[in-house]
Amino acid sequence: MAYYIGIDLGTSAVKLLLMDGSGEITKQTSREYPLYFPHSGWSEQNPEDWFSAVCGGIKELTADYADDVKGISFGGQMHGLVMLDENDDVIRPAILWNDGRSAKECEYLNNVIGKSNLSAYTANIAFAGFTAPKILWVRENEPENFKRIRKIMLPKDYIAYKLTGVHSTDYSDASGMLLLDVKNKKWSNEMLGICGIDESVMPRLYESYDVTGTLKPEIAEQLGLSGDTKVIAGAGDNAAAAIGTGTLKNGRCNISLGTSGTVFIAQDNFSVDDKNALHSFAHANGKYHLMGCMLSAASCNKWWLEDILKTSDYDGSQRDIKTLGENDVYFLPYLMGERSPHNNPDVRGVFFGMSMDTTQSDMTQAVLEGVAFGLRDSVEVAREQGLKITRSTVCGGGAKSPLWCKILANVMDMEIVMLENEQGPAIGGAMLAAVGCGEYIDVYDAAEKIVKYGKSYLPDKNLTAKYEERYKKFRKIYPAVKELF
Repeated sequence: MAYYIGIDLGTSAVKLLLMDGSGEITKQTSREYPLYFPHSGWSEQNPEDWFSAVCGGIKELTADYADDVKGISFGGQMHGLVMLDENDDVIRPAILWNDGRSAKECEYLNNVIGKSNLSAYTANIAFAGFTAPKILWVRENEPENFKRIRKIMLPKDYIAYKLTGVHSTDYSDASGMLLLDVKNKKWSNEMLGICGIDESVMPRLYESYDVTGTLKPEIAEQLGLSGDTKVIAGAGDNAAAAIGTGTLKNGRCNISLGTSGTVFIAQDNFSVDDKNALHSFAHANGKYHLMGCMLSAASCNKWWLEDILKTSDYDGSQRDIKTLGENDVYFLPYLMGERSPHNNPDVRGVFFGMSMDTTQSDMTQAVLEGVAFGLRDSVEVAREQGLKITRSTVCGGGAKSPLWCKILANVMDMEIVMLENEQGPAIGGAMLAAVGCGEYIDVYDAAEKIVKYGKSYLPDKNLTAKYEERYKKFRKIYPAVKELF
């Protein structure tokens, strides 16, 4: 039987899994690597640490299956800036997605170049996490390093390069660089000019399921794999996870209740909302998607329980929550600022509406509801674009709470569906590898045969009506307090 490796290159660790041709997961492993904070607000990693961890993981994963591994692909942390010199050596540590040093550069891009121009060039506006502001920061603050740049890459693509010798990226990951003309799927000449770089510095663009190369002979020997093993382009972490959750057809949605929260909505046709409240990116299925990102989601509940209430009894904290849709307490879930839809790094969390009879359970419920309301903000922007969204899968640690899933279903007025075997970006990477090697006709075929759905939560008409009124009130709180931050 043929086997496929899916690699999820995360921020704190790489997760690898081995999937057989039928979609069954045979083996999994993970490797951690250091994260460096050389100054306040900075976040860096050494790309060599990633590659070392990946190689160790592959060897462990394939010890008993090496002869049958046919393909390797990826889901990876997005936006990180990896710079290579004329010898393809790393110039400086990678500047990661959660690095905040480029606030000045973002202000320049959004206010001097202008949001309308950025949207016309790339379908998006500037965020500190994106790659282009990081390039401008290097040009301004490390001019000697900037002069040495011969190739700019994203984190997972550096691994692909080390395996194959090919400088490649895919459209989904490239969408988050603020350097790609997303609508036309080509590098933006305007943005390259603004950043002072030539197109020759950029990797070649591929669809996520395209084969970019095979293992270099010395790498194949090092890993104990065949030199014919194919490497497939892969995708940014959210797009790869969307493959693994079957979020492919127009209007299909996946909600992630992880440390941060995302609303990922597949669309067949390209679109951009008026205020660029959502990211407009290419999808790993060859089409497009809209994505809303909340900086704090399940981490809000973790903060409330562990840091404030000093408990780790997540189930117990929800046991006394009996009545939904009638809570007088509201919570703005902006503990670390917010991206979608407000794009306000300065806003912070707020409890609103407490009285002398407010209970601990009311506060806990407000946190769960506040995150659901915040996620709905992104869904509403997509609905305004004409997308009919009536169903969503849900993943991430928060999805383990039946109560939270029930709240989501009624706040969103849509069916919320659990996944039987959620494996995040790694399973999406393995599926892309299988498609690239011809095991499946396309990603739709792979998802239909591999993705398994579990319990479903349906909205209740009476409860949905109650939450509709509460959501209207929730939406008034942020504008009322915005100027205080």
